[in-house]
Amino acid sequence: MEHCHEELRLTKKSIDVLVNTSPAWVKAVCQDFDAFLLDHANCERKASAMAMSFVVKYPDRHYLIPALIDLAREEIEHFKEIYEVCAARGLTLQKDAPDPYVKRLLGAARHGRDERLIDRMLIASVIECRGAERFGLLARELEDETMRALYARLWKAELKHGHLFVHLLLKEFDERLVYSRLRELLEFEATIVADLEIRPALH
Repeated sequence: MEHCHEELRLTKKSIDVLVNTSPAWVKAVCQDFDAFLLDHANCERKASAMAMSFVVKYPDRHYLIPALIDLAREEIEHFKEIYEVCAARGLTLQKDAPDPYVKRLLGAARHGRDERLIDRMLIASVIECRGAERFGLLARELEDETMRALYARLWKAELKHGHLFVHLLLKEFDERLVYSRLRELLEFEATIVADLEIRPALH
């Protein structure tokens, strides 16, 4: 995914979530880290599928396809990595469960071909940036040194992914339009996070 990351050096604006994750979330994860790992594995697999879904839905948007194929490959590598951690701990992958956080975010996506593309890509960016924020917390708070190193690396990757979606949109759409809508979605995401149940899951 080197060429995608090269583009990110042109970043004009930082993308940050608007509210911090509660320390209670870190405590919940540390108390049932196995459950968190299983949820995290599913999130990485779904992130790969989501990247490829854009390729399928928008085959005429040629500027999206190479970067999103690379992203899908990187996400599936992360899934493999977390799966191997789970397997080493004797854990069995679980079936998907509804994710209220993602469901509520996706419910904010507008209709219309361009509007829906913009919103789905920006929602993907918001999800990745929240994941980065939470991985950063785990990189500091987990007791296991190996796991801290793993989540420090994933924090960097997740942050790049969050910026990637925005910068792909900037190839076609006006910067003011993109960042204005991103701000609206970040504000909506902040209200969702405030209402989320604290549980040992990524969201």
